[in-house]
Amino acid sequence: MSNDQIISSVKDTHLVQKRRNQMIKGAIALFKEKGFHRTTTREIAKESGFSIGTLYEYIRTKEDVLFLVCDAIYDQVRNRLETATDWDNPAIANLEEVVESYFRLMDDMQEEIIIMYQEVKSLKPESRDYVIKKERDMVAMLEKMFSACLPETFDAQDASLLANNIFVQGQMWGFRRWMLQKQFTLDQYIERQIHFLKQSLSTHLIQREETS
Repeated sequence: MSNDQIISSVKDTHLVQKRRNQMIKGAIALFKEKGFHRTTTREIAKESGFSIGTLYEYIRTKEDVLFLVCDAIYDQVRNRLETATDWDNPAIANLEEVVESYFRLMDDMQEEIIIMYQEVKSLKPESRDYVIKKERDMVAMLEKMFSACLPETFDAQDASLLANNIFVQGQMWGFRRWMLQKQFTLDQYIERQIHFLKQSLSTHLIQREETS
């Protein structure tokens, strides 16, 4: 399943995207306040600025709205990573820029990320599998960046684990904000996480040289 497979009776693709973006913003505000299950489609329509009849011209079910929310989150993550990555000149400095850009996006979207992980279980298996696949794609972009910046340094397994660590560290800023944001500013959190990443990379390189 993909965004395009959600049935709409409206054929104007620009208008469909505009209305669905309104739904996404309205739904996120309501899901934050009430959760997915206690939010009604009528409330989503009102929060989005149109009637319930108009809502059903663009989606079929409330689950479709949740799917659109999840899809939009990962589209933003993908776009941010692609924008920050310099595939023509991969380097450690660029890797740091990618990680910092990702962490800052997670700060901007911390409410949305929390909602997605809390409510993705409400999606049908096909839609849930699609969202999980998109997450794997995001991690794969980080894996590719590690491999490009540090050729012949990490095997596929290590690169995958390191990419997953970075991915979770970004999300952790929102998940554990009740503690972390009392101890660190966002800049401090990013600086320390990149510091630990560089330490880990240096240790890994030294170990490889000692065993080679």
